[in-house]
Amino acid sequence: MIDEQTEKPRSSFWKELPILLGVAILVAVLVRAFVLQTFFIPSPSMENTLKIDDRVLVNKLVYDFRSPHRGEVIVFKAPTEWSGNPEGEDFIKRVIGVGGDHVVCCDHSGPQERLIINGKPIDEPFIYPGNKPADQDFDITVPEGRLWVMGDHREASGDSLEHWQQSGEDINEATIPEDQVVGRAFTIFWPVDRASWLTVPKQFDGIPSP
Repeated sequence: MIDEQTEKPRSSFWKELPILLGVAILVAVLVRAFVLQTFFIPSPSMENTLKIDDRVLVNKLVYDFRSPHRGEVIVFKAPTEWSGNPEGEDFIKRVIGVGGDHVVCCDHSGPQERLIINGKPIDEPFIYPGNKPADQDFDITVPEGRLWVMGDHREASGDSLEHWQQSGEDINEATIPEDQVVGRAFTIFWPVDRASWLTVPKQFDGIPSP
């Protein structure tokens, strides 16, 4: 005799499995589209904070509620002038200046050169060993709604400073609009032996408002 009470739940499970799989796929797609996304690092521009082939997790939702902060590592849609790719390309850099910030290179009063943000010299221990904060002096004010971004490996980064130089010191071409930011990179998750949080360096604390 067949135990109908046992057979019925089994049949129900197999009927519901495609629905459960469909829901799981839909949730994964929605999370990737609106909340979290993984990116791999293709270049040395953020060394040694990020190395080639590192995988990072990006929060795509955070900037729907606030603007990027100084010191955060962000992924953004690079302007065509930056990437040379009319179809668009994602870049990853560190935010150095936000709208209204006065950024100057450099403070020469100490043993090492330092960027000055709104009058405050800032140490940058995350810069690639042997690199200077910048390869030339500059004095800029970031337009409202835009960001001045730089790679931690300053000598190997196509960033705001490089495009400020190449554009004849056009501040709009040198900065990126906030609405082109994809999200904040907040953790390295692969390879496992490099897994770590991408926190804002304490050196960015206490920078005065512009």
